[in-house]
Amino acid sequence: MPDYIDRLRGLREDHDLTQKDIAKVLGTSQTMYARYERRANELPLRHFITLCQYYKVSADDVLGFHSRQR
Repeated sequence: MPDYIDRLRGLREDHDLTQKDIAKVLGTSQTMYARYERRANELPLRHFITLCQYYKVSADDVLGFHSRQR
């Protein structure tokens, strides 16, 4: 079952972007961003929000929450 890191990696790849491209968006190094994707470091919330805005997706979608009809 994919988690939010897998979904963010998928978004990056779907947009034909490199880790270096996304690192620039986040204002960090490619090495640090690679550590996030490898789960060696936890992705900071501010970066998570920035990526949701950059990809124009909701946090719920990235986190795998699906709205339920009532």
